[in-house]
Amino acid sequence: MHIIIIGAGEVGFHIAKFLSGESAGVVVVDQDKNKLRRITDELDVAVLEGEGGSPTLLKEAGADKADMMIAVTNSDETNMIACMIGKALFNIPRKIARLRNQEYLNNKVILDRDNLDINPAISPELEVADVVIRLIEIPYAAEVEDFEDGLIKVIGFRVYSDSPLKDKSLKKIRKTLSKPFLIGAVLRMPDVIIPTGDTVLRENDIVYVPVRKEDLADTLSILGADHRPAKSIMIVGGGRIGFSVAKKMEAQSGRTVKIIDRGEDRCRFLSNQLSSSIILNGDGSDQNLLEEENIADMDAFLALSNNEELNIMSSLLAKKLGVKKVVTLVNRTDYVDLVSSLGIDSVLSPRLITASTILRYIRHGDIKSLTAIADNKAEIIEAAINSSSPLCRKTLAKAKLPRHSLIGAIIRGNSTCIPTGQDVIEDGDRLIFFGTTSAIRSLGKFLT
Repeated sequence: MHIIIIGAGEVGFHIAKFLSGESAGVVVVDQDKNKLRRITDELDVAVLEGEGGSPTLLKEAGADKADMMIAVTNSDETNMIACMIGKALFNIPRKIARLRNQEYLNNKVILDRDNLDINPAISPELEVADVVIRLIEIPYAAEVEDFEDGLIKVIGFRVYSDSPLKDKSLKKIRKTLSKPFLIGAVLRMPDVIIPTGDTVLRENDIVYVPVRKEDLADTLSILGADHRPAKSIMIVGGGRIGFSVAKKMEAQSGRTVKIIDRGEDRCRFLSNQLSSSIILNGDGSDQNLLEEENIADMDAFLALSNNEELNIMSSLLAKKLGVKKVVTLVNRTDYVDLVSSLGIDSVLSPRLITASTILRYIRHGDIKSLTAIADNKAEIIEAAINSSSPLCRKTLAKAKLPRHSLIGAIIRGNSTCIPTGQDVIEDGDRLIFFGTTSAIRSLGKFLT
């Protein structure tokens, strides 16, 4: 597979990083020498300096043999032009573009097969909004990923000081439960662990648990967590992300939403476009304002402005004032670990979320999707098993998977299960694998 990435910023860098150790040929194109230098210093991929929409440069990048183009510069127009050239001159089979302008995103004629043929167009703001909504639905979670249209959820939970899991091994935890319970990965800063039965959980670990949709309430009870969705929500920042979240919340009955934004014009826009949300013109880091608006009674506090300093300060203040669920948006990817260490429940990077979303479309063969978790330190893949796989007709106990990988769920037809060592893998099963990046790359031979 030959892939051309237009744009060497954070999104392009992280996509190239994931692909650099695979059998794909990757070329990254950008006009910024410094961004390209970072890629050449850290990754084993080819780079070309120049305009992503240049036919000559794309020819040099191997566009005539490319299987995919991924256009992720900061300019919608540059991304669209690159895709247009990729289609018209080189007939590249698949083109993925990051687009932020809602007029472009909503215009199906421009994006369809007869025109730009962009499939899919990825909106960072809408992707982040979807992640935030999932976190609101399960307030105890630090991270939530859906598989098989939500039949299986992988939920990241932080182990707090009063958690029933703290200082217990997985083996000991399983003995106390009547239902299968599995932890697919443990994020213990700065490392990720693919656990065994002897792994002991520590305070502040984030554990990633595959859960069947129908077992969600029971699993949360095991963790000592409240499974009720957040009903009262305060949002700092009424930009595209904050607006998208509020719009979706208004579509669900029983929700109370307050939005704080510094801009008077933006507040007027929000008041005109939203029907039931309370709009406040003010500073989200103003303690007096937060207390006047009864922040202590909020189920969730979402710092979603474009100003990450404001987001961090207001989130720390919200935690101090007693909000149980705090979600913070940071634009700099190198802030994610730092802000997480401050005790904030969920820290989101639009660039990492966008990169992870795009990676879902890059996989081929029997791999249906790839999802990066644990601050992109581990991966989950969903893959189909056929009769030629060495896993077929074996129990999990006898399946000799690569080190640092495990099977977290089995989907068979319309049924799902969280497996034990005695479960048998059958032809046609879809499996959810957890693993480190290197382990996931070694799984290929088990899927053919």
